[in-house]
Amino acid sequence: MAQPPVIVQPGAPGTASKVVTAAAVEIKPHDLQPADIKFMQGMIHHHQQAVEMTALMPTHTHNKPLLELGKRISISQTDEIRFMQQWLSDRDLAVPMSQGHMDHSHMGAGGMMDMASMPPMPGMLTAEQMKALAAAKGAKFDYLFLTGMIQHHRGALTMVVDLFNEPATGQDAQLFDFATDVDNTQTAEIKIMQGLLKGKK
Repeated sequence: MAQPPVIVQPGAPGTASKVVTAAAVEIKPHDLQPADIKFMQGMIHHHQQAVEMTALMPTHTHNKPLLELGKRISISQTDEIRFMQQWLSDRDLAVPMSQGHMDHSHMGAGGMMDMASMPPMPGMLTAEQMKALAAAKGAKFDYLFLTGMIQHHRGALTMVVDLFNEPATGQDAQLFDFATDVDNTQTAEIKIMQGLLKGKK
């Protein structure tokens, strides 16, 4: 039978090293801050609206570059919603789910949260803005979609800044990588949308 690996932990200056077990040096999960949990739960709510916006596109516009961008946003944010649901479930935290997206495979001990009861996150479109977007077609839809999604993405960037402005947040490696990726991806997409918007003027 194979012996467990020997781990030598260096001692402080002037003291001897010691042999320790693998369990003793296992990295324990960092304590999560309330802001970490609020960020992940809120970002699910935030992403869901972006997916709803992109779902209007096939019947509201024929703008190919915009349709391609919308498809990319829809796929990436749908995948990220699943990731965030799983992240919360793995930590036995409440998982926000809308009626249309009840994925019980992600429900942990924390149960589910009703998305409708959550406060709006930064940058989210109002009910009036969403209604106007749904009623628009062609060039008007393109303009409202671009200005609305830029507003929406900027809100996500604000959420990342707010998260990291709180003390001791982002210590969970998965959360840190995700938040950083949101910042990079959505910053790049804002630039693309600003370019498409210039073509509308």
